[in-house]
Amino acid sequence: MRKEFLSFSPPLIGDEEVEGVVQSLKSGWITTGPRTEEFESNFRQFIGAESALALNSCTSALHVALAALGIGPGDKVVSTAMTFASSIHVIEHVGALPVLVDVEPDTLNIDPALVERAVAADTAIKAILPVHLHGHPCDMDAILDIARRHRLAVVEDAAHSLPARVGGRLIGAPVEGVTNLVAFSFYATKNLTTGEGGMLTGPPELIDEARVWSLHGMTRDAYKRYGAEGSWFYEVTRAGFKYNMPDLQAAIGIAQLAKLDRFQRRRREIVDQYNEAFGAMAELQLPVERANVESAWHIYALRLNLEALKIDRAGFIAALKERNIGSSVHFIPIHLHPYYRDKYGFRPDDFPVAWREYQRMVSIPLSPKLDDGDVADVIEAISDVVAENRR
Repeated sequence: MRKEFLSFSPPLIGDEEVEGVVQSLKSGWITTGPRTEEFESNFRQFIGAESALALNSCTSALHVALAALGIGPGDKVVSTAMTFASSIHVIEHVGALPVLVDVEPDTLNIDPALVERAVAADTAIKAILPVHLHGHPCDMDAILDIARRHRLAVVEDAAHSLPARVGGRLIGAPVEGVTNLVAFSFYATKNLTTGEGGMLTGPPELIDEARVWSLHGMTRDAYKRYGAEGSWFYEVTRAGFKYNMPDLQAAIGIAQLAKLDRFQRRRREIVDQYNEAFGAMAELQLPVERANVESAWHIYALRLNLEALKIDRAGFIAALKERNIGSSVHFIPIHLHPYYRDKYGFRPDDFPVAWREYQRMVSIPLSPKLDDGDVADVIEAISDVVAENRR
């Protein structure tokens, strides 16, 4: 059995990231400045986006996206029941109301047929907020078609999906005929990390508007005020927020982005090993990757066939922990949390697919930092737990 605990998603930080931070510290400019601008430029080019704005979190990116679109009181935004709370919080933060719908059974992403039904029934819906769960993109062809026909904006929660593709197009690249903004996360566990951080991509005019919202509603940031070519004068034109990314974080992001293709190759190698090891176990259901999709494989979420096991999901996770293997659950559906449950009167079976699948999901370790020995330990532990508890 493994002697040291293996966490669910350890970050992979190298000398390049350390050197970038050191150089930023030595430069005398550590808040939003030249490295943040460089990171935005590099990210925009990597994605093929029209414009990009670096922020302090994906939550901030989603929030300023909705603010830039003018979504507020009296408006509604349709989104998924299967996501982290921040995806839905931001809808409430701008004073709008969330309209939750259920998910597709295979990918656990938002079900376009239910989006269509919700939009057709409620003219107050102004935007769709799809979440690319676990790194697998939503059915964007269907969602974008709905948005075009109903003249809705699309704000994608791409916290998990860098660098995922649909039909060869990277998530975050421009789409035709739809007002589209895409929010990415660089949290500690993500495929690219800056510790905390995020990025928003989209049309230049909307990114410019989001940029104003992201720094107190000011027309000029600190670098443009205090740099050699700057001017002290600024105006406040919005009741904005404090969401800017500092250069210290951007320095890490620049180094991480340069390694992202290598990181992704390693993730896929691990996924292949997991698929081969667990594919023949009737007690487990593997995550899917649809034919027209390249998943980012941010999370490898097994689903337990509980009728074939003598333990429940909690017992499975505890058994892995006893073998020094960390795991988690992504996510507790929104309608189960007391805030949303009590405010909107939700019941567990209001979204039956999300409720059913949540009860059997287990996210297992996946990171480019894992070596083959780590992967072998995960496979051995899960194989042992299944063997000891199959009916």
